[in-house]
Amino acid sequence: MDMKLELVGVPVTDVDRAKEFYVEKVGFNADHDYTVSDEIRFVQLTPPGSACSIAIGRGLTEIVPGGLDNLQMVVADADAARAELVGRGVEASEVDEQPWGRFVYFSDPDGNKWSLQQLPAWSAGAGGDGVDPQTGA
Repeated sequence: MDMKLELVGVPVTDVDRAKEFYVEKVGFNADHDYTVSDEIRFVQLTPPGSACSIAIGRGLTEIVPGGLDNLQMVVADADAARAELVGRGVEASEVDEQPWGRFVYFSDPDGNKWSLQQLPAWSAGAGGDGVDPQTGA
């Protein structure tokens, strides 16, 4: 049985501010923006190249805005991704070098935390053979 993660709710306080941040600064695509009622507004945003989107809005989740601290996307080049974010006005960390990848961290205006991971060359996800040269596994 296949299961594909397609939508993650991200809690925000100001929907318009969050939409502007994700679209104008981070570069997500604005897919939908529907006001269903006074209590419900559904905004779907998708990172370029991703099969999974995020949903922001009103009446979508009970999670406290800023309560997500582990959203992660994979990028081809951490340095280029960081440069693009900083160039668009996003406060992004320096590149963090780890044996399992290179990371850049940033937060949205509500404090939801994101990381961008450049997979190591040996990773099958990065086009490698999937064998860690240190462990042979």
